[in-house]
Amino acid sequence: MNFLTIGHRGVMGVEPENTLRSFVAAQQAGLDAIELDLHLSKDGALVVMHDAEVDRTTDGSGAIADKTLAELRALDAGHGERVPVFEEVLDAVSAPLQAEIKDAAAARALAEVMHRRDLLSRVEVLSFHDEALTEIARLVPGVRTALVADHYGPEVVGRATAAGAATLVLNIRRLTLETVEHARTADLRIIGWVVNTLDHLRLVRALELDGATTDYPDIKRTGRFTA
Repeated sequence: MNFLTIGHRGVMGVEPENTLRSFVAAQQAGLDAIELDLHLSKDGALVVMHDAEVDRTTDGSGAIADKTLAELRALDAGHGERVPVFEEVLDAVSAPLQAEIKDAAAARALAEVMHRRDLLSRVEVLSFHDEALTEIARLVPGVRTALVADHYGPEVVGRATAAGAATLVLNIRRLTLETVEHARTADLRIIGWVVNTLDHLRLVRALELDGATTDYPDIKRTGRFTA
């Protein structure tokens, strides 16, 4: 089985999350793919940040949607890093990307970049929002999509298939064998998050998941020896 290790917001356990520094570190660590999060700024820029507000990860405060790109650029996102836009990440690393749409309104902006830069083979689109996945699939025919879920049961499989997703990205703390079996019956891939300890890694390998999203690059090395 080709078990994937995916860097969560880069390698957020050791570098400032969702920064170019974190993404470059993830690639240098040999992770198979890098996950990041997308919001729209007030002036429509596709910016890379997890929260809807800047308070937790920068020295600023307030909502991303209320700030222009220039205002976001003025913030310190950790160790002097600036809030990047999506295309800067594309240029900074060559690794496959999992782009998570945090705000459904960002789907159209992401679709424009995917068409312009021919990203079908490189970028998989993730979201907690079913409607965001159906919208990006409409705008970018053939795009690979994944439904992310935190609070869920076996019914998440039906949600994924209805949205046209080929993959589930599931919180491992709620993952059951029943859900895994249901997903396999529907021919869905399953990625577990967040896998940060050896016990977590043993769990996702025992359940024969397709991969793990991790905050720490060491999981890549450890994963080779954990079956």
